[in-house]
Amino acid sequence: MTLIDLSRDIHHRMTGFPTHPPVVIAPFGTHDEIKEADGVTFSSATLSLALSDHAGTHVDAPRHFDARPGALGIDEVPLENFFTEAVCLDLSHKPLKSDITIADLEAAVDAAGVDIRPRDTVLLYTGFFDRCYGTPAFQTDFQGLTKASAEWLGGHRITMFGVEPISPGRPGGNNYEVHLVCRDMGFTHIEGLVNLDKLVGKGRFRFIGFPLKIRGGTGSPIRAVAWLED
Repeated sequence: MTLIDLSRDIHHRMTGFPTHPPVVIAPFGTHDEIKEADGVTFSSATLSLALSDHAGTHVDAPRHFDARPGALGIDEVPLENFFTEAVCLDLSHKPLKSDITIADLEAAVDAAGVDIRPRDTVLLYTGFFDRCYGTPAFQTDFQGLTKASAEWLGGHRITMFGVEPISPGRPGGNNYEVHLVCRDMGFTHIEGLVNLDKLVGKGRFRFIGFPLKIRGGTGSPIRAVAWLED
């Protein structure tokens, strides 16, 4: 068994979606504070965290993009949705600021020699993180799905798909349309993945990405992991 970490580090003031709250991490307790109890001297360190439920590598809950009564919060989504079979499609040839089309997805499926099955997680490798992380382009220049290509994925009855950028569609209306496809077709997506290049050509594998149990959460950071059989 090989486990591949697909998650970004969560750190102070990390780059995220520009309209979301920033990640703020600060010391709360330090080893400079010496405590004593029943003759035992010790110290303990803790951090204070303030962050969005869409910080870092995260999954969107239906409640994020579905305003209708009864839309599920992240604590209500079945756990089996976060432990699924998966495939990774190589779209790294796509230029920055370009749309990922149905033809692109079909070609990537053929090249990978895989099929997309009901309840799969589909990961889209674009090479965007390595190209743009740490630059202003990280918030603007990513490749993204269109309404049509998102519907193509949804037509395979997937559980979710995952991308490297901070949103699944190009900035603006395109991105909103992709979210609405998720609402209307009953699946969701992960944003902020890394290390997807390590999955190219690996065929089928297991995806693990359990969310925090945030009551009523519109999403949650996850520790995304690919499980490959040796």
